[in-house]
Amino acid sequence: MGNSALKSHLETSQKTGVFQLTGKGLQEFPEELQRLTGNLRTVDLSGNKIEVLPAGIGNFLQLKSLTLNSNRLSSIPSEIGKLKKLETLSLNGNRIQQLPTTLGQLKTLRTLSLAGNQISEFPSGLGSLRQLDLLDLSRNQIQNVPAEVSELQAIEINLNQNQILVLSEEVSRCPRLKVLRLEENCLELSSIPLSILSESQVSLLSVEGNLFEVKKLRDLDGYDKYMERFTATKKKFT
Repeated sequence: MGNSALKSHLETSQKTGVFQLTGKGLQEFPEELQRLTGNLRTVDLSGNKIEVLPAGIGNFLQLKSLTLNSNRLSSIPSEIGKLKKLETLSLNGNRIQQLPTTLGQLKTLRTLSLAGNQISEFPSGLGSLRQLDLLDLSRNQIQNVPAEVSELQAIEINLNQNQILVLSEEVSRCPRLKVLRLEENCLELSSIPLSILSESQVSLLSVEGNLFEVKKLRDLDGYDKYMERFTATKKKFT
């Protein structure tokens, strides 16, 4: 892509606070963006070939939304924790294996989307994200949802298409969790904690494509309580 095209993009971004350059084959995070650290609120560089998110990303202090879906990132720099205004971080379809602990410093984060990466362990340290609404970890390689999950404030957790065998019953203690997606995993019926049905806030539990027939859920203790929540939520939206 020519310099003149990038230059006109930068000029527009200076006025709008939005920089969007998708599907252009970029191999590096554009260095020129550093000139706009005080302006940019939204950056979308999806569908490129970027392998490294530079430490300089920590300078974009006004950033509210950062999207780099479908690139070649294998890690996230710890400097990401400096983005105190960030509300959306979307890194779907990369090669990320683990997250920096500094991610827990993003106190305004509402959406954390990491679908289609190479994450094999459920991320720790996200309990400090008090504003988190959506955590999307679908299409990864997670096998175990640990007790620490109870600290999450998320309203929706998407774990579809992982390799989950073990689901801690602590998931039923998530204070705001309404939607739990566990489709296409490796769960047995006996691996579904009854407390999710009887004691949690969850009003949509999605478990198609596991090692049991979904209708068998109906036989579990607490299913009636779950259905009351499910029906009440459905009524709200119809």
